Amino acid sequence: MTQTVAVLAFDQLSSFHLAVPCMVFGDAARSAGIREFQLQVCSENVRAIHSSSGFGIVPEYGLDALASADILIIPSWPHPAIQPSEALRAAMYSAKERGALIVGLCLGAYALAATGLLDNRQATTHWAYMEDFHQRFPMVQLQPDVLYQQDGNVVTSAGTAAAIDCCLFIVRQYLGAEQTNRLARLMVTAPHRSGGQAQFIELPVPERVGDKKLALLMDDIRADLAAPYSIDLLAQRMAMSRRTFTRHFKALTGQSVGQWLLEQRLRYCQTLLEQGRESIEQISIHAGFNTVISMRQNFRQRFGVSPSEWRKTFCEEGKG
Repeated sequence: MTQTVAVLAFDQLSSFHLAVPCMVFGDAARSAGIREFQLQVCSENVRAIHSSSGFGIVPEYGLDALASADILIIPSWPHPAIQPSEALRAAMYSAKERGALIVGLCLGAYALAATGLLDNRQATTHWAYMEDFHQRFPMVQLQPDVLYQQDGNVVTSAGTAAAIDCCLFIVRQYLGAEQTNRLARLMVTAPHRSGGQAQFIELPVPERVGDKKLALLMDDIRADLAAPYSIDLLAQRMAMSRRTFTRHFKALTGQSVGQWLLEQRLRYCQTLLEQGRESIEQISIHAGFNTVISMRQNFRQRFGVSPSEWRKTFCEEGKG
């Protein structure tokens, strides 16, 4: 049975997030011999629209196409403060009520939330917008550490490449693993990354923490993560009491000493895993973990995947 996939286009849309569903449900699907999807790119007024990349797009369909769509995809929304028009709100709500699958890729979740489609539902979006999203839409049960999230007939994804994972997840639901794997191989991408996998978030500590002495201490720690560090020793180096040091550190970094140190060790593990030159046991030692078991447990808890899975994803020469 053919599923009609309507992808909404609008001014200042991300060309990448428009291209992802067009590739998955259109060009790549046809090349993989998949004929179960009929792709329609639509806009509110069927006119030339301007992408954020500087080129124009002329959709063939208007909002009336949403009335018969089985799957409605909203690519990354141009700005959190922009509200969907009343016509678009009505079209999305109507599609949801008749049971169509509604998908918000990356910041597309803002359009869904503004229409009330995510109230009391689990959803996700790009990690950099989590705080803003939560402030605007407190009724949404925001999931910060997933690649994509389905709640009923509504699906949302995290940022950028997670849109590919989300679209392949939808293909998998309709067609199963075999055809999805064939499509993913054609696209040279992973066939399945679970939605519960953590977003690969860069969390740099600011270079300037407002205290030159503390900044130098942090640099020294990063340069030798294999060494053991105690709060008492670090407080002594700062010429502070333990209590004063821990308060001072958290006030300037937003993290406890233990949280910050664990984060640095895990980020160093990421780097070494991606380089692919050392075993996981060696990496755990270089990063300062007492045991490889501790490293594996903390890594999975933080990133949602094992060190081996991280290496396979980011290093072609990776070894388990």
